[in-house]
Amino acid sequence: MRIEKIISNALAYAYDDSYVLSIMVAQRANQLAEGAQPLIKADKNKMKLTDIALMEIAEGLIELDSIVED
Repeated sequence: MRIEKIISNALAYAYDDSYVLSIMVAQRANQLAEGAQPLIKADKNKMKLTDIALMEIAEGLIELDSIVED
């Protein structure tokens, strides 16, 4: 799948807000870096963690729990 389509799909799960999507990707990539297993078929040693996170979000496997404002 082309990256544009993946990003478009992922944005739908981030309320069409690219800032929210970037936070979601960063947080999931951190989880993967700390040892979490990918929810898609992916090799953490061969793919960037941010790419894995973005694909998981685009497939609807990672959802936004809430937005907390200070």
